[in-house]
Amino acid sequence: MNYRRIGKTGLKVSEIAIGAWLTYGGSVSPKQTEPIIKSALDQGINFVDLADIYTKGKAEEAVGKIIKGMKRSDLVISSKVFWPMSDNINDRGLSRKHIMESIDASLMRLGADYLDLYFCHRFDPETEVEEIVRAMDDLVRQGKILYWGTSVWTAAQIERAVGIARDLRAYLPVVEQPRYNMLDRHIELDIMPTCAHHGIGLTVWSPLAQGFLTGKYNDSIPEDSRGGSTDWLKGDLTEENLVKTRKLAELAKTLNLSLSQLALAWVLRRPEVSCAITGATRPEQVANNVMASQVKLSEDTLREIENILDNRPRKWAF
Repeated sequence: MNYRRIGKTGLKVSEIAIGAWLTYGGSVSPKQTEPIIKSALDQGINFVDLADIYTKGKAEEAVGKIIKGMKRSDLVISSKVFWPMSDNINDRGLSRKHIMESIDASLMRLGADYLDLYFCHRFDPETEVEEIVRAMDDLVRQGKILYWGTSVWTAAQIERAVGIARDLRAYLPVVEQPRYNMLDRHIELDIMPTCAHHGIGLTVWSPLAQGFLTGKYNDSIPEDSRGGSTDWLKGDLTEENLVKTRKLAELAKTLNLSLSQLALAWVLRRPEVSCAITGATRPEQVANNVMASQVKLSEDTLREIENILDNRPRKWAF
């Protein structure tokens, strides 16, 4: 496993991380979760990405039970705050009240004293950015979190948070967690260069497009798959994208790689990316994904991929 810094911080995370979205504490039982997480850690993954909203806290509880007794300094654990956790009008968003109450709840579910990374899970238009920055700064100073960042914020929103934090001499956001994969490259336009300019690392989610870039939908959509049971893949499951993934699968085969490994190595080609957050429902999926950390794609291969994708983001000229 190779490791990269989170932006310009000294914190290092495995290039392949394990995430709990839509799985642990939900579709994957605690009994199934334990061998997956332990397999990930055994293979060099040190970053486990969570959020309070993932199965309404059950993902944090499931992971907390697994890491109990492990050496905490060996792990990088994150969680997130924003989405409603109950019908309570204040149990949502990024108000100081919700942030302060949410961090305590996450730590309790995890059985931990602190989080390495704490994300603002979305931008909150109802809360002043200064209030958010001050709350996060206080959590760092209290030792409840070591670093903070954003998730699915625009470049302008990130710029504003950085500017206000500097004005307040507060701890700066050091990480952004956007969606990024071969089929969704929107962050290359402004989010990626903005984060690079400010030394903010990118821990990207959905690097395999919710499983679409594993190739399992190339022939049909299995009824028990995520594509067959959720709406998350509606934007990706198009005939145009299926043509692309079939060609990519052929290319991967010539390189003795799985399509998943090719897709992950492609994401990791960018130095701005600190890690790719992967999901897994079986230990063997973890093993397959981890191998991508050792793959370096040649310039010829990258050009061939570009020809297949033909979707490089471009700014319109007026």
